[in-house]
Amino acid sequence: MATVTYDSASRIYPGGTKAAVDKLNIDIADGEFLVLVGPSGCGKSTSLRMLAGLEDVDGGAIRIGDRDVTHLPPKDRDIAMVFQNYALYPHMTVADNMGFALKIAGVNKADIRKKVEDAAKILDLTEYLDRKPKALSGGQRQRVAMGRAIVREPQVFLMDEPLSNLDAKLRVQTRTQIASLQRRLGITTVYVTHDQVEAMTMGDRVAVLKDGLLQQVDSPRNMYDKPKNLFVAGFIGSPAMNLVEVPITDGGVKFGNSVVQVEREALTAAGNKGDKTVTVGCRPEHFDIVGGGDKSLSKDGPAGLAVTVNVVEELGADAYVFGSADLGGSHEDLVIRVNGRDVPEKGSVLHVVPRAGETHVFSTSTGERLSD
Repeated sequence: MATVTYDSASRIYPGGTKAAVDKLNIDIADGEFLVLVGPSGCGKSTSLRMLAGLEDVDGGAIRIGDRDVTHLPPKDRDIAMVFQNYALYPHMTVADNMGFALKIAGVNKADIRKKVEDAAKILDLTEYLDRKPKALSGGQRQRVAMGRAIVREPQVFLMDEPLSNLDAKLRVQTRTQIASLQRRLGITTVYVTHDQVEAMTMGDRVAVLKDGLLQQVDSPRNMYDKPKNLFVAGFIGSPAMNLVEVPITDGGVKFGNSVVQVEREALTAAGNKGDKTVTVGCRPEHFDIVGGGDKSLSKDGPAGLAVTVNVVEELGADAYVFGSADLGGSHEDLVIRVNGRDVPEKGSVLHVVPRAGETHVFSTSTGERLSD
């Protein structure tokens, strides 16, 4: 087992001027499951391949434990990689595929067989050891690829979008198995995905990248509750956080016909930057629906923000309302979670306000988080 350290690691592809990965700094603890996540082209796979030795490191260093592996070939790094496309030998049995790396390394047949059988038991593959890959389902093939990595007993597992070829139901089932397996084996794991739900459900910590730059690395809970900037706020969460630009006013921010209180320090910080507006974030589950009775009325009409219901996604216990609102002359799309047994009709109008204490405030000019 080992720690992994990216120390200002950078990669610039030949002929390029902009770094694909720009001064990446992450310390990964021994036995930790770290997920690299971000949109296509953000540098997550390049970061993983740099650690694997499949991409050159043009600046900085990468360490596994106490060893500087920056310029070591892949075979000397004591890592095992699981790819998106399984990369199994079609003419070999499952057992031979799983034990092939050990055979090349000169391990004797009895030891190979024992390691393969032990890994097969963990992965529920025992009855498939004599089959060829073509006789297996996609999920079973991915488990064989996992088994091939396990038998090598590496210091670090590297996984590059291993579930993207599976259907939705199998993907959910397999990600649970991988996370459970990693915790059982205790092997440091770096996992790449573009699916933020996968990242949030599997990782001990999540690292979000954009354009080769690390945006935030934190536990899934902290990243959901306190995104560091507008990009992370909009990327983490499904459906995404609602982000709207609103004017600063006395006592808070103007949200439709209501003044919503936010942290005074956030407004002061925005004022110091010369901003007349801030961008307020609110998760779909953190809106309150107001309406009916004198308490919901202000001198300008119904309290809150009027949202016209466009589409409703019913999920059983909950439903998501996809609506549109007019905020200061600009058209905004909003998503609001409502009770699944109290679903508004399409075309109706809801009046909503962000729940007290559940708003996120960001600088409109820089995108950085202003609220505590």
